Amino acid sequence: MDIKVSMYLVYLAVSIGLTVWVARALSRNGLIFLAEVFADTRLAQAVNNLLVVGFYLLNLGYVTVAMRHSEPVGSTSTAMEELSLKIGLVLLVLGALHFFNVYALGRYRRSRLRQFATHPPLAPVGRLPTQHTYPATQQPSGHPGPPVAGPPGATPPAR
Repeated sequence: MDIKVSMYLVYLAVSIGLTVWVARALSRNGLIFLAEVFADTRLAQAVNNLLVVGFYLLNLGYVTVAMRHSEPVGSTSTAMEELSLKIGLVLLVLGALHFFNVYALGRYRRSRLRQFATHPPLAPVGRLPTQHTYPATQQPSGHPGPPVAGPPGATPPAR
């Protein structure tokens, strides 16, 4: 068997095995998180199943596209180097998909919690002093016009 074919078979076996293992672990452990995010067990299970299917489609699609190697592989060491590069890229894609899902679901959860919050996020520290719209001044005598309130305790001007 050709070294390149052996490299492809090992790459497929490792990549598919990693994809299935990570998908099962994320599905099993993520269901608890999704149940808390959505507050509905049936909805959480449905979203979990959809995320697993999307995870398989994206990752296995990437694995098959990245399998192509146009240069000839002359030695086992070259095959191992190419294999490690390809499997490393698969692991990076798996990690990126995982972090994107956690980020998106965490944002959704925070917005949902803010909707149901009944109190402000911070308690008020103090009160601002009340300000009057018009300053309290007394009109000079001899000027026509309505009387204006003076300082507290003062008597209004006589007419």
